[in-house]
Amino acid sequence: MELTARKKQILKIVVESYIDTAEPLGSKAIAERMPEKVSSATVRNELSELSDMGYLEQPHTSAGRIPSPLGYRLYVNELMERKPISAEEAAQINDTLRQELKGTDQVIAKTGQMVSSFVDYPTYAVADHTADATVRRFELIAVDSASVIAVVMLSDSRVKSRLMQLSLPLEAETLPQISHLLNTHFTGIGSAEMNAHLMNLSDQVSGQWFLLLNQVVEYAAELLKESQQHEVFTNGASQLLKFPEFRDIDKAHDLMHFMVDSKEQLPVPADGRAMQILIGPENVNDALKESSVVVASYDIGDGMRGLVGVVGPTRMDYATVAARLSYFAENLSKMFSRPEPNRKQLPQGSAPEDETKEA
Repeated sequence: MELTARKKQILKIVVESYIDTAEPLGSKAIAERMPEKVSSATVRNELSELSDMGYLEQPHTSAGRIPSPLGYRLYVNELMERKPISAEEAAQINDTLRQELKGTDQVIAKTGQMVSSFVDYPTYAVADHTADATVRRFELIAVDSASVIAVVMLSDSRVKSRLMQLSLPLEAETLPQISHLLNTHFTGIGSAEMNAHLMNLSDQVSGQWFLLLNQVVEYAAELLKESQQHEVFTNGASQLLKFPEFRDIDKAHDLMHFMVDSKEQLPVPADGRAMQILIGPENVNDALKESSVVVASYDIGDGMRGLVGVVGPTRMDYATVAARLSYFAENLSKMFSRPEPNRKQLPQGSAPEDETKEA
């Protein structure tokens, strides 16, 4: 069977009606919405063939036909009309971005909250590294003969520090030399290479120096491991309850529970696409097999990107969600590329740690 222009037009009408009403549309109503004159009998034949091709499904024998995940995929890829946001919506989003994000370090978390309020679906937000972080520079600052502060500057612009107690005293004059070793051998590489370089130096430096080198390298490796993890913020999970698909409390509870307690498993696409739409079984996790996810990315800078995703039924209003999500992402990228004086550029930065460790 051929997927003709008429079949596509019928599928488009069925999908958009179902998104709007959550009810199947009869052949007579479809015929009335067709741009060319067509009989109800012809529409019924086309609906039957669309079902045979996998674009429509019939949950119950007596029920009407509704879009299948394959039907939604064709709709999103070929039939969906891009829906630009209105000037009023743009103004609201811009005002919200200025008011909510100015002067706060919680940009990622706030982004999810704002998007949820504008799209009326549950959302999640993530900060993700586009490349593995490395150490950019080490600094050692003398406190006294038995303690130093190790400062580690990472490639993602985080700066961390730790107070280290030494079991063997070191003269302050030696710290620039040890810092030089650290910056020569342990910057721009991963933790595995750090350990190999450390072993190579074990018989080339004194025991005092090696103890401090080992302690600083261990700390740096902790920071690199930490940078590979991403914190996920979720918002509006209870909004699922307003959709007919989630009238089954158990079904709603399962997805809400997943978004709160297993949020680290929400999709974080690895490729660089600005937007990705995952429909039903395209989602890897079983908890999302009957849902759709729309994810947009925006550039934070310093090797990092922000991701904001929308979760809802497969009967999601894809055109509206995609338009609003895209506008948010574009404007967030602009904000980070032109940081305001009163707002810290990187949300992931934190005050340097002040921990005591013994070498």
